[in-house]
Amino acid sequence: MYSSTDFNVWYQANQHYSFAAFDLVHNILQNFINQSKNDPDARSSNTDCDRSKLLNIASEMSFPPAFEQICQRFRLSEFEFYILVFCAAIELDSRFPGLCTKAHNDENYYYPTFGLALRALPNTHWSALTPGGVLRYWKLIDLGSGNSLLNKQLFIDERILHYLQGIPTIDPLLVGLTEPPSRCPNQLMSSHQSLADKIAPLWHPSSSQNIPPVIQLCGSEIEDKIDITQVVCHQLRRRISLLNCDRIPLNSNDLTAFTRRLKRECILEHKALLLNCDDTDLFDPEQRAALNQLMEEFSGFIIITTRVPLQELKCKMIRFDIPKPEPQEQLITWQVSVDELKTQLNGQSRLIPNSEQLSQDLQTLTSQFYLSTSTIRSACTAAIGQLTTQSTFSFKQALWENCRVQARPGLDKLAERIESKLTWEDLVLPPLQEHTLKQISAHVRQKAKVYENWGFAAKNRRGLGITALFSGPSGTGKTLAAGVLANELNLDLYKIELSSVVGKYVGETEKSLQRIFDGAESGGVILLFDEADSIFGKRSEVKDSKDRYANLEVSYLLQRMESYSGLAILTTNLQSNLDSAFLRRLRFVTQFSFPDAAHREKIWQRIFPSNTPTQGLAFEKLAQLNTAGGNIRIIALNAAFVAADAGEAVQMKHILTATQTEYEKLGKSLTSVEVAGWI
Repeated sequence: MYSSTDFNVWYQANQHYSFAAFDLVHNILQNFINQSKNDPDARSSNTDCDRSKLLNIASEMSFPPAFEQICQRFRLSEFEFYILVFCAAIELDSRFPGLCTKAHNDENYYYPTFGLALRALPNTHWSALTPGGVLRYWKLIDLGSGNSLLNKQLFIDERILHYLQGIPTIDPLLVGLTEPPSRCPNQLMSSHQSLADKIAPLWHPSSSQNIPPVIQLCGSEIEDKIDITQVVCHQLRRRISLLNCDRIPLNSNDLTAFTRRLKRECILEHKALLLNCDDTDLFDPEQRAALNQLMEEFSGFIIITTRVPLQELKCKMIRFDIPKPEPQEQLITWQVSVDELKTQLNGQSRLIPNSEQLSQDLQTLTSQFYLSTSTIRSACTAAIGQLTTQSTFSFKQALWENCRVQARPGLDKLAERIESKLTWEDLVLPPLQEHTLKQISAHVRQKAKVYENWGFAAKNRRGLGITALFSGPSGTGKTLAAGVLANELNLDLYKIELSSVVGKYVGETEKSLQRIFDGAESGGVILLFDEADSIFGKRSEVKDSKDRYANLEVSYLLQRMESYSGLAILTTNLQSNLDSAFLRRLRFVTQFSFPDAAHREKIWQRIFPSNTPTQGLAFEKLAQLNTAGGNIRIIALNAAFVAADAGEAVQMKHILTATQTEYEKLGKSLTSVEVAGWI
């Protein structure tokens, strides 16, 4: 809120105020002790006990002292204020223990009690002692031992004591449960700024609503929602406390105590609560009930983030859908971020290409990666670091690689990332299939030009997802082809077993698919859905609810594939099992056929790495093996181990041994025709 210099000035003034407040209560108690010797029912009215001196000190400060902040934010009465000062003074001022024993006329009572407060302090009222009173409800003070309420010890809560001293800290019970956002955006994309400008007035003090409405932000990117919240709260001079919903206590009593502590923290620090429910299963009845209870009891400034709209919650919410940034908005963010970081190159600005080339490079990045403002800045910062330490990187390469890294966390827990160094040379296919794969590659590379520059996206953004079906028997190169595309396009490849995604319960499959697509969206990665026929069988006539929900799962996946900004590939061993209506919605369909002898010979010629020692291999004879490319690779690998163990180069005899092992595994018989003339 203010600079370190301003804080130091305030800190000194706050200390001065605190000790003046201690002096005031000291005088009140001393006056009580003096008068009690003559009249036990006497109460102080000495001018030294006037609070106006404290108010004068506070008026001269640029920011209110901590005691006055608590008075204003919790609306303490004057009596409650004096109790709070009394309890702080016993901790910080050595005069008070002895003063308490004199006031109680008992050496065992060296601490404040309610009874002493009622007898000695001004403007007393019994409601200050009740559990529902401000002091005890908000845990500003706690009660210790004692044989009656009036004799119980009063002591200040540790968090409140630190706050009064101006020491930054957090409630010990909230440590690890709440955390502030790690960054504050310098500038929002224009569409997001427009939303922030609509939200802020809803929380403005001049708003007619007594309780501020709960704001729901719906969208796939948590960073964008946090950035919008940051800007809204900055406009209202509020800070933020971020709470992940899966950390909310599920026990009702524990949750009540937790919520009260949480709201106290937000009142003390003038914060709004940001509830992150993006990764929380709100279909779980316990989780939903806990969230409802928290929002009802908190009744303050709350923003809740979700991936999809929530309509099951009891409290009224105002929902805002967070749109994906337009490509032009992302491009502007890239340009601004690069310009800001040029100064870090220390005279090496030559590493950044000229304006025209830079514009082309950034447009390519924008077409491939969907990143939030903060992630774009992180990628730029990391790229600048690489440029200054690794001269082998070009600026575009550094940005591209860091975009891939920044986008990975959203998907690494949901799918298997496949590292690929495969090239077109590793792929042996008929010309038509190879041509189709190169067309797919061209569509991914040129989508920025066609969609944005040539205007196809402006007419209609539906159906712009690049989708493909690879069908054919096992081992014919479907996954290998996806690896070649990933390496060619310099993109990450993630493999998802569709059979493991299909859920047992209604809606479970859609939730799993949603998490996968949302996680992949930011990086435009290549998604490889294996065993597509497990979910895309021929859609039958709807006879019962199970058929209806199965069709809904198919429709949902089709819709997400068509709207996905990257490349989505489906594989199947049985194309005939797929519904023709589904096939019409795919952009590419490629049949991977069982390789003939000529293609098998090419596979054998390319299967061994250049570093592998070989001797006397007859590729034409090896092509006699009636097996697919995937099995050829396994045989070659096993033969290499057999040869290595024998201390020899890979020879036909080693391949024969490996072939026998592979055929036994497959339950096939190795015919004499297949191995004729091998040895």
